[in-house]
Amino acid sequence: MIEQRLSEQRGVGDHGWLNSHHTFSFASYWDPKQTGFSDLLVINDDRVAPGRGFGAHPHNNMEIISYVLEGALEHKDSMGTGSVIVPGDVQLMSAGSGVTHSEFNHSKTDNVHFLQIWIVPGERNSPPGYQQISVAERDKRGQLRLIISPAGDNGSLSVRQDIRVYAGLFDGVEQQTFALDADRYAYIHVARGSIEVNGVKFKEGDGARVRNESALQFANGDDAEVLVFDLRPLEVNHPQR
Repeated sequence: MIEQRLSEQRGVGDHGWLNSHHTFSFASYWDPKQTGFSDLLVINDDRVAPGRGFGAHPHNNMEIISYVLEGALEHKDSMGTGSVIVPGDVQLMSAGSGVTHSEFNHSKTDNVHFLQIWIVPGERNSPPGYQQISVAERDKRGQLRLIISPAGDNGSLSVRQDIRVYAGLFDGVEQQTFALDADRYAYIHVARGSIEVNGVKFKEGDGARVRNESALQFANGDDAEVLVFDLRPLEVNHPQR
């Protein structure tokens, strides 16, 4: 079953310098029916004005993924990490026992557009950590490429949870069938463009919970960038964030 959630059904936070769309309940947006899915807690679709951003703030016991779609995102944290990530880069910060970080638009002239994704970890109060990879467009073109996994398989980032995240680019005749184990859930998020999944049309910002499906067929993409989360089969009501 594919339970679609349309872009316009998401929560919205417009703060002038920040325009954010919340797939799941976050900050002042609260919907008791949208408190995450399995271990996937947050997908925030953020656009940040030039030179603006999130000042130093703390996190703990959360796996935090940043995935840039346009522009450049500058990161600094209390572990001494400093980086600027751009499209193609994937960043994973394991907050563990506690970390402070900041995120700013690196550009003084252009917006930055990125996804911030939170995963509930399978362990608590572990030492914090930081990882980053760059994935070439050719490795995502017409296919779903593993970018995050528990064991860091195939050059992916290692996450502290039984979850696998894939990213793909699809346009025109490019297509792929993605097999799902019978005892797993999945979540689809279309980051940009449009695509069909098992014949269901998705546009930018649309997502879907997936249960009891053996395969997902991605086809008829129009400049589509897609993330797929392979998840444990849990029905969890997470507390408000």
